[in-house]
Amino acid sequence: CLSVSDTGCGIAPEHLPRLFEPFFTTKEVGKGTGLGLATVYGIVQQHQGWIEVASAPGEGTTFRIGLPAVAAAPARRPAGRNGRGLLVQGTGTILVVEDETSLRLIVVHALQRCGYKVLTATTGLTALEVWKEHGPSIDLLLTDMIMPDGLTGRQLAARLVAERPGLKVVYTSGYSPDVVGGGAVFREGFDFLQKPFGVDQLSEIMRVRLGQG
Repeated sequence: CLSVSDTGCGIAPEHLPRLFEPFFTTKEVGKGTGLGLATVYGIVQQHQGWIEVASAPGEGTTFRIGLPAVAAAPARRPAGRNGRGLLVQGTGTILVVEDETSLRLIVVHALQRCGYKVLTATTGLTALEVWKEHGPSIDLLLTDMIMPDGLTGRQLAARLVAERPGLKVVYTSGYSPDVVGGGAVFREGFDFLQKPFGVDQLSEIMRVRLGQG
C-alpha cells in the first residue's frame, strides 16, 4: 500500500465522486487538463490494484493505492540489447517532437547511441518547419501527444503522413493511451510509448517500426 497525504485545503464532497473522470477539473480554463488522476487510476487498474481517497475541506487529502504482491521476476536481457549487453544499432533519421527539454535531450542522446540521425522540435508548429527543410530524409516521427501550441501529436502526424503516407509514427505520453487516444487504437510497444520509458524500450520500438528488428 502506497499512501500519500497533504495538509492542503481539501476536496469538496461534491467533487470526490468525479476525481478520476477524464477531463474533469475544477481549475480555470488553460490551468489543468483533468487527466492526471484519470491516468493514475488507469495505471493502478492495469496492475490489478485499487485506489481510494479521503478528504474534507480544510483537513487535507490522503490517497491510498494498493497493489498485489508478486514474486520477483527472473532477470533477463532487455529486448533492445544484443548478447553483450550493448544497445542494438539501427539506421535512419528520426524527428523527435518533445517540449520538455530534459526528456528531449535524453531521448536524442539515446537514439544517437543507437546509430540514428536525430532532428528535434519543441512544438508541433516548429516540427512543421523542420519537416519543410528535411522532410524527404525523415524516416520516423516520434512525437508527444499533447503539446503547448495547440497542435497535438495526432494532428501533426496526420499532416505529415498526408504528405508522405510511408512515414512511420510513434506517439509518446505520460497519460495512458485510452485517455489521450480519442477513440484511436494505439498498440503499446508498436506505435505508442508510455512515459516514463527506458532506453531499451525506446531502442526496441524504433527497430520494430523501422522494420529493422
